[in-house]
Amino acid sequence: MKSLTMWRLLIVLCVVVLIYCDDREWRQVRIKQGEVRGRKDPEGGLYAFLNIPYATAPTGADKFKAPYPGPAWLQPLDAVDKGIICVQATLPFVDVTSKTMQEDCLVANVYAPDTDDKNLPVIIYVHGGAFEIGYGNMITTNELVRSKKVIVVNFNYRLGVHGFLCLGSEDAPGNAGLKDQVALLRWVNKNIASFGGNPNDVTIAGYSAGSVSVDLLMLSKSAEGLFNKVIPESGASVASIAVQIDPLENAKTFAKMLNFTDVDDFHALEEFYKNTPLKTLQKSTFLDRKDSTVLFSPCIERKIGGETFLDDSPVNIIKNGKYKKVPILIGTSNMEGSLQIPNIEKFKDSMNEKYADFLPADLQFESEEEKEEIAKKVKEFYFGDQAVGENTILPYLDYFGDITFDYPTLKSVKLHVEAGHDQIYLYQYSFVDESVPVVPFTEVRRAGHCSQTMAVSDGDEGSLSAEFKQMKATIREMWLNFAIHGKPVHEGSSLPAWPTVGADGSPFMSLGNQINLDGVFLGERGRFWEDLYSKYYREPVAPPQPPPGRHSEL
Repeated sequence: MKSLTMWRLLIVLCVVVLIYCDDREWRQVRIKQGEVRGRKDPEGGLYAFLNIPYATAPTGADKFKAPYPGPAWLQPLDAVDKGIICVQATLPFVDVTSKTMQEDCLVANVYAPDTDDKNLPVIIYVHGGAFEIGYGNMITTNELVRSKKVIVVNFNYRLGVHGFLCLGSEDAPGNAGLKDQVALLRWVNKNIASFGGNPNDVTIAGYSAGSVSVDLLMLSKSAEGLFNKVIPESGASVASIAVQIDPLENAKTFAKMLNFTDVDDFHALEEFYKNTPLKTLQKSTFLDRKDSTVLFSPCIERKIGGETFLDDSPVNIIKNGKYKKVPILIGTSNMEGSLQIPNIEKFKDSMNEKYADFLPADLQFESEEEKEEIAKKVKEFYFGDQAVGENTILPYLDYFGDITFDYPTLKSVKLHVEAGHDQIYLYQYSFVDESVPVVPFTEVRRAGHCSQTMAVSDGDEGSLSAEFKQMKATIREMWLNFAIHGKPVHEGSSLPAWPTVGADGSPFMSLGNQINLDGVFLGERGRFWEDLYSKYYREPVAPPQPPPGRHSEL
């Protein structure tokens, strides 16, 4: 009998231990939609709440409309990784074989530190991928969370034609992917306190297309008041890749790529997009266009009732000061053109034969002769009397980096400062070590597109050099400082003092193998493009008003 009692006591103790272990393994919180259970990260230091539906993507013929509210549930939701991503083209350099593509793909991932502290600052990361590919967890920043100073959120948003078809009609008004982002911001505002975050202290950060996104969110009335700091990493709202120059023409071009020919009948075109299965519409134009644009990026919307995301060009919004000015930490790497390395064999002959085809899409000219004249001037500026090719790959990369990321960043800063914004911190990231491959056909190492994001993000650091580990620690410290204090270097720091930037792009912080304050961002190259854009800039436009319906006369 005594032995039986001892066994019963032992079983009870085991059950208690298991319950305790389970409680330590999981953390349960209540949000507006119901209970959510997040799991402790295997490496410790944080709890991950994965694949939480923050909104609902319309499907079928309504698939291009703004998102609906997210679902609710009665039983606790185990917020574990289900691999959900939005429907997108499959490209060789992004492995999505283990993921689940689906039309209703709007899920968020919340990373909360293993602490009982409340009211922590929040960083929301917007993923990149040229508005065509990617997903929330494509890059993670868990080391920021392990500092126990911030909560980090990332998420999916609709991509490609699904997210950015812009016909200016009720069924395809445009910017569905950005409206997803606004829905996420509103979800965070309502729910982040449950995870220990402060809904009134939110930094939005993003890389590449995500950088463009956060820069645009700052200009949108629909997102105003939902964040108070912005970190655009390699991408600006005033770039030609940021906003479609002619969204209706882009829609026609893409439809013809899918063998639909009746593109001049607006209603036939709209029906084609509405009724074609989403997976059939996922054909990539990623880095394939000579003018360095993607077909489906954000657009200026027609005012057709309901909430719009963007109702004017970013240049006009900034110039007019019609946005809430919040602290900005913005910059690029010193080889943003690295994205075009794979295309040099394909592009070089065409660039030598007709360089005008490669001018930015947001320049316009009175005649073809004038365009050819400017193209000659641009080519000589970058290549002198040499041909575009393997022997001139560095100016080739400078050219594409400048028109796509570097000059738009400088232009954005200039416009903001001239509009009275005095809380902007500008940088250029140039750190390299032996682990960075040399540029093809050279012995030169440079920091490629979004290298600063790679420094902030997670990864196996066991094989990294001591210098790179130190750089990662420094960049993370700066980013955390900014998210917490609104300044990348706060008073009393051992880092070099970092003042705000002026309209001329100076000073900026050089984040290289040495960290020091530097002179004018982009220098002569920036002045060259400023002169051209002051004369030839072409504003993006909203799609035209659709023609009356086929049966409107009845």
